[in-house]
Amino acid sequence: MRKGEQTRAAILDAALDLASRDGLEGLTIGLLAERMQMSKSGVFAHFGSRDDLQTEVVREYHRRFEEEVFFPSLHEPRGLPRLRAMLSRWFEKRVHEVTTGCIYISGAVEYDDRADSQVREQLVSSVTTWRTALLRAISQAIEEGHLRRDTDPALMLFELYSVTLGLHHDGRFLHLPDAADHAWAALEKLIRSYQTESR
Repeated sequence: MRKGEQTRAAILDAALDLASRDGLEGLTIGLLAERMQMSKSGVFAHFGSRDDLQTEVVREYHRRFEEEVFFPSLHEPRGLPRLRAMLSRWFEKRVHEVTTGCIYISGAVEYDDRADSQVREQLVSSVTTWRTALLRAISQAIEEGHLRRDTDPALMLFELYSVTLGLHHDGRFLHLPDAADHAWAALEKLIRSYQTESR
């Protein structure tokens, strides 16, 4: 990369780290400039506004999320093996983010009622993309006969999200030491409840 691209990538990396820790609203040009040992104008040269910076942070988080969670899972066979791979990588990331913070979850709280925000639009777009991929994987597992025919993909997705949010709440907010174990157990119980007898 050129020097300007390298600088922008370094700023974005630092911004993602700060936003994970303090939330998107806690991310300011001044704080980022201090972290990068740059002037505010130097940061502004790469990101035109705070909203633009926050939006780019969400995009970068989503790009990394897909690289770590979604794309590797596509190597697994269609159906339950692929769905399990997606869920396993997703939950592993969530367990890690109990200590580092999750942009999707904190962002949902910060921007849930800000309909005119470009940051919110990017958050919704990113989360919707992931939800659509999960729904597709659930539907394929039904088609392959791995999950029961009467499985409601939307309901199963809601239940999966409920477990991840429970993990975040108990692990990050209440600091309960068994939050991750409970989340993994709940995930396995949920999957088994939908599996066909042959699986």
